[in-house]
This record gives sequence, C-alpha cells and structure tokens, in this order.
Amino acid sequence: MSREVVSTGNQLAAKAAIDAGCKFFGGYPLTPSSEIAHEMSKMLPKVGGVFIQMEDEIAGISVALGSSMSGVKSMTNTSGPGISLKAEQIGLAFMGEVPLVITNVMRGGPSTGLPTRPAQQDILQAQAPTHGDYQSITLCAGSLDECYTETVRAFNLAERFMTPVFVLLDETLGHMVGKAELPDIEEVQGNLVERRVYEGDAATYEPYNVPSDEPAILNPFFKGYRYHITGLHHGPTGFPTEDAKMCQELIDRLFNKILAHKDEIESYEEFMLDDADIMIIAYGSVSLSAKEAIRQLRKEGIKVGLFRPITLWPSPEEKIDELCHKFDKILVAEMNKGQYFNEIQRASGKKASEFETLFKANGRPISPEEFKAKIKEMV
Repeated sequence: MSREVVSTGNQLAAKAAIDAGCKFFGGYPLTPSSEIAHEMSKMLPKVGGVFIQMEDEIAGISVALGSSMSGVKSMTNTSGPGISLKAEQIGLAFMGEVPLVITNVMRGGPSTGLPTRPAQQDILQAQAPTHGDYQSITLCAGSLDECYTETVRAFNLAERFMTPVFVLLDETLGHMVGKAELPDIEEVQGNLVERRVYEGDAATYEPYNVPSDEPAILNPFFKGYRYHITGLHHGPTGFPTEDAKMCQELIDRLFNKILAHKDEIESYEEFMLDDADIMIIAYGSVSLSAKEAIRQLRKEGIKVGLFRPITLWPSPEEKIDELCHKFDKILVAEMNKGQYFNEIQRASGKKASEFETLFKANGRPISPEEFKAKIKEMV
C-alpha cells in the first residue's frame, strides 16, 4: 500500500526524517531550505523529539553531532553557503564516524549567489565538503516522491556506515507543490537501519577496532562505555595517535567502508533507454524536464531515453561506463557549468568532445523546449 499526499519537497523531506526515526534537529534557516527546519520544529515535539534553532550554521551542526553521539538519529539542513560554514564539523563527523543526515536544498552560487533560484551548483561540494581524505555519500532526489524516499534512505545509510550522508534537493523540488506517492509507513519503519552497539565488557570496548571495510561501533554516550571522539587520527579506542601504521589503516578504512559496499549505496534510473538512439544524462529536477521532452519527442518519432544517477557519490561509475559506450549520441544536462560532467568523462574514459552538453548557471531551470531543441540538433 502507498500513501498519497499533496506537499512540497521540503515538507516531504521533513516528514521522511520523522518517519525514519529522527529525534533531533539542529540548524539555522537559510533560503530555500528553511521550510524543512520549520516543519521539523512542528513535528519533532509531537514524537518526543527536540528541535533547536541555533545562532548560526556552525552551532546548528555542532548540536546535531552532539545529539548523534548520544545515540539519537539526528539531522541538520541548509543550502550551499551553509554547507560552507558547516565544513569543519562535517570533517569531524567523517573522522569520528558520527552518523548525521544533511539535507541541502541547492541554490545558485558562489557566495550568497541566487538565494531564491534553482541550481545544481553544490555537486562537487557534496563530494568533498571538507578537507582531507574520505569518501562521501550523496543522494539526489529527482521527484517529490524521492524527497521523501531518499531522505529515509539517507538515515539508513548514515546509521549503517556511521558517516554523514547528504541529500540534495534544489529550489525547484523544495518549493514545488504536487502529489506524491509515499511507501506505507509500516513498510518504511519495518526496514529502518539502526546503528550497531557493543554489548560486551566495557573494559574491552574498542569502537574503532573493526574490520578494514566496516564502520566504527560507537555506543551512545552516557551508557558506561569509555572512548574518545576526536578530529585527530586515532587508534582503536579513539584516543589520538601519530603511529604511521594506525594512521594509514584509519584512512584506508574510511574509504573501504564505503567503496567495498557500493552495491548497498548505488541507485540510478533508466528511463526509456531500451530502444533509444540518443541518451540524456541528467539528475535532480532537471530530469523532470528531460522526461517530459522525451515523451514529446517520441511522439515525433525521435527515440530518446534518460539515465539518471540517484546516488551521485560514490558515482555509479560502472553503469555510466557501460551506457556511455552503448550510445554514440549523448547529451549531458546540468544546472551548473558541468560539475558532474567531469565525473561522467572520468568514469567512461571518453573525451568531452564526444558528448553534447546543455548547461545553465543563471538560476533558471532547463525547460522541455530547450531539451527538444538540443536533441533535434543531434538527430
């Protein structure tokens, strides 16, 4: 059974967080993401949760991390400039292996950019939101339905891999009002992932002494298990170390715990690709325009299909490579200057000249008419 609702993308992301078991939100309002915080402020008290609006973005993520360290599913929310401010504490979450869901409703940049206009200019920021070596997980909603389902999935991935997980929306999806079909609440809550806990003797507890492709096991604070969370390189108990072997193994594990389990993380959509002569690659709200253009073009006898990555990072590189070598005519469309285009080239090994592109960075969406005009140039 599914649930049918009329809502905005921002409201659906907040609803998803509640349904996924989120009990704490710490943040600061920022256009065009503020409605997520507003909804959480209303819904969290009803389920025994806590909402705190802090004095700025840095404080917002700091309290969310503290809540997560105590064993509570936690969330923060912002747009691109807020991610920039949160960067240092995001790094702490990667190093300390603290699960956290971060929703980013994208707008134009750099700096304050275009606060009320849609964009997809935070794609590379989501891959590397802070300095150092690590692997990020970034999901990108492509519909109102996915504003809900990808946020639920983000909580599951954060708890499974003990890491911050990003969910990208954009101003178009965040503020769009429409009908969404959501999975039944029993289905959602019956498949939730909870972080592992150590139940042995507290004297032998070593949270970071785990296999080389698995996340740390961090018991909730205040439960009698002694360990340390730090931004420094650390050993099995979390206390700082400069031991060369331990430091290398730590960073290797931060990579391996993600890359060795890509099958659990990767997600993508193939739309009308089976008999297509031309492939569009697009993600997020741009894919909605692409799908409408595809339907119209097929009525004119032009066979076009779409590949849409849903998990942007780590990218579905094997599928990108496969499809880019299957199709001779490929159009890549993004509301930026080609941030994901670089990854498509890397994954496929093809040159930029082997693709057609449709990039816009002026805060305006790419319309179905623009897709149709570009595809007709390629026929």
